[in-house]
Amino acid sequence: MSEPIQQLTLGDTQLTLLGTAHVSRASAEAVAAELEHGDYDAVAVELCPSRYHAIVDPDAMARMDLFHVLREGKGTMVIASLALGAYQQRLAEQFGIEPGAEMRAAVDHARAHHKPVWLIDREVGTTLKRVYRGMPWWRRFELLSSLLASVVSSEKVEEAEIERIKEGDMLESAFAQFADQERELFQALIVERDRYMAARLLHEIETARPRNVLVVLGAGHLRGIEKELNGQSIADDSHHLNVIAELDQVPQGARWWRWVPWLIVALVVTGFAIGFQRSPAMGWGLVWDWILINGGLSAIGAAIALGHPLTVLGAFVAAPITSLNPTIGAGMVTAGIELWLRKPRVGDFSTLRHDTAGLGGWWRNRVARTLLVFLFSTIGSAIGTYVAGFRIFDQLTGVAS
Repeated sequence: MSEPIQQLTLGDTQLTLLGTAHVSRASAEAVAAELEHGDYDAVAVELCPSRYHAIVDPDAMARMDLFHVLREGKGTMVIASLALGAYQQRLAEQFGIEPGAEMRAAVDHARAHHKPVWLIDREVGTTLKRVYRGMPWWRRFELLSSLLASVVSSEKVEEAEIERIKEGDMLESAFAQFADQERELFQALIVERDRYMAARLLHEIETARPRNVLVVLGAGHLRGIEKELNGQSIADDSHHLNVIAELDQVPQGARWWRWVPWLIVALVVTGFAIGFQRSPAMGWGLVWDWILINGGLSAIGAAIALGHPLTVLGAFVAAPITSLNPTIGAGMVTAGIELWLRKPRVGDFSTLRHDTAGLGGWWRNRVARTLLVFLFSTIGSAIGTYVAGFRIFDQLTGVAS
């Protein structure tokens, strides 16, 4: 077996850390062989609850309430998760292996033999949020662009990137292009997750007191987790729980950013008032500028997503109104219209991850297309708000001068 393996003893518990490659058939076979021949009381896997449920209940996506997801403000996170899944699917098709096959092998064997499965990784959504919040706001668009560019590319993965994946981490590989410029962002992707998974292991050991545990994780985490575990005491469970709680928190954004949308609304409404005070013609001119620019750009976004014609019309009508009420986004309205006009079929949900592995599938699959309608119409409205706002300001100051 060529996969790296480390043995650690913590109190009365023997830990076997098995490093795997997420795109290697040999890794899946190594996990199965180790479990078949080893006498393990529990199996720990580099999975979070959501990724685990995707393995044990692959049809869960078909039961997703898409509108509820969008209403809860999780639309962008679903798109990011699908983008990561698309990247994994592209790798799977190139290597001829199911993404995460080694984790599935560990889970299936443990469940078949009635052994506990420990989910030691942090929720992928939390990790992505901490990555996002850990960078300057002006770099976030570049990060998202890098992620989307890596997942929609039709080119085969280069040999150098393949080696990075085998030795590293799937999330790290997905952000590889951006990582070369912002290595400090991997504090959330790698270092924090090493600490998190080590703390979860120590907590589970303290709770269950097993004799022998197999830990299946990406080879890129092997050294970091081993370092975190060395010298740790399983008896200090309160410390481990504090580490878990600390790393599960999403840093709050700057408070002043919450007031920016309301400030913009106040300035726009004030601009309307000043315009009407000067002359009704000027006031209505500013209102029409607001409608045409804001509604037009949002409608263009919905059209780029290939939304239904009525959805595009809905974007044009809704965006100028919703932009004056930051509690409701244009994307919520357009996504609702698109769902009503083009209700996704069961097959759209079941093939969602496969369809989004290719660029065309995002527009072909009704679920993915609704998410694009939500995203692009929201972006269009946001851009329109600033463009129209500056237009109103120019009109007022131009007349004043």
